[in-house]
Amino acid sequence: MKYVVLLGDGMADYPSQKLGGKTPLECALTPFLDQIAAQGTLGLVDTIPRGMTPGSDVANLSVLGYNPADTYTGRGPLEAASMGIHLSPHDIAYRCNLVTIGNQGAEQAFMDDFTAGHISSAEAGEIIQDINKKIGSSQLQFYPGVGYRHLLVWRNAEGAPQTAPPHDIPGKEIAQYLPSGDFSAEVNTLMQKAAEVLNGHPVNTRRQADGKKQANSIWLWGQGRKPQIVPLTRKYNLKGGMISAVDLLNGLGINTGLKPLRVEGATGYIDTNYKGKANMALDALQFMDFVFLHLEAPDEMGHEGNAEGKIQAIEFFDEKIVGPILNNIGKLGEYRVLVLSDHPTPIDLKTHVGDPSPFAVISSNQEENQALGRSFTEANARESGVLVSPGHLLMDKFIRDWGTFLGK
Repeated sequence: MKYVVLLGDGMADYPSQKLGGKTPLECALTPFLDQIAAQGTLGLVDTIPRGMTPGSDVANLSVLGYNPADTYTGRGPLEAASMGIHLSPHDIAYRCNLVTIGNQGAEQAFMDDFTAGHISSAEAGEIIQDINKKIGSSQLQFYPGVGYRHLLVWRNAEGAPQTAPPHDIPGKEIAQYLPSGDFSAEVNTLMQKAAEVLNGHPVNTRRQADGKKQANSIWLWGQGRKPQIVPLTRKYNLKGGMISAVDLLNGLGINTGLKPLRVEGATGYIDTNYKGKANMALDALQFMDFVFLHLEAPDEMGHEGNAEGKIQAIEFFDEKIVGPILNNIGKLGEYRVLVLSDHPTPIDLKTHVGDPSPFAVISSNQEENQALGRSFTEANARESGVLVSPGHLLMDKFIRDWGTFLGK
């Protein structure tokens, strides 16, 4: 049996007046997602435990079959694993965004862009290396990542403050969202020192000349210590891989026993290498039992409030990833394919919400399919009457007893 998970990050949404009261999924042309939903089983999955922040870290940990309430320690240490950074039990890893702050230095300073204008990895790498040279130390170490996403490791950290994800506060004044509580003074001081390094930085000078947004600050958040997780591969006696452009998902993969399968041209944005991801998945399934393929683009479009972009990202996902895999997976023998959104990222809110998201499973064993003929939309998923809650149970059902779960 081959097990494939195809996840469109933040793909689910709310009806929007931008789209005539429809969701992006309802507007998008998705024949392959609809085929899986119509011929397989459609439902909702609740990936965010009550009281936890609806981030991709918590949601995808749940999708992978783990209770985040028991295993989640923070986003930073997951990304550290992807970047090959060793953490001792006394270290804390922070996610470090390069961001654009509007009205910087004023009381009304606001989060203008949590991606610094989707700064390139090359530009960002130059900036992070300079920050590390000028304010880093044996205790404070900055590591360049992908695009605007980077990492700070605070060795032998004495504590950690409360922090807020920058993608949750687009356009909002930052004062009330700055790190607060235990150890916050130290973290805020570090962010201020980094802003001084970035003031007049050559990369920003070039970006300003090109009419692009400047990376004028860092934003530290998502901190945590190294988690203790029993590998999924050991849990189910499987060999598996993770395909994603972002360090978060690759770090989740490493922590759960999945091998990161790197795809050239994977960007974590709408211009990613869709075809390369699909081909990598099919190639890996020649010798692996399980592949998790993650697409970041719908989530990024949701954060931008870009309705047309989100529809396009969903259509690319369907055409260039879901279709090729669905059309070729049968050549490898028996299979189950799971397609889903980890959480909604509504275009009108530009941030994550914790509502249940649609999923659909199709099996090569026809007795494991409900085949109710519904298309892959939020409304149809709700009306199906199938709800998996808590969400971390979905993986166990998907791999071990899908037919039993359906009462067949």
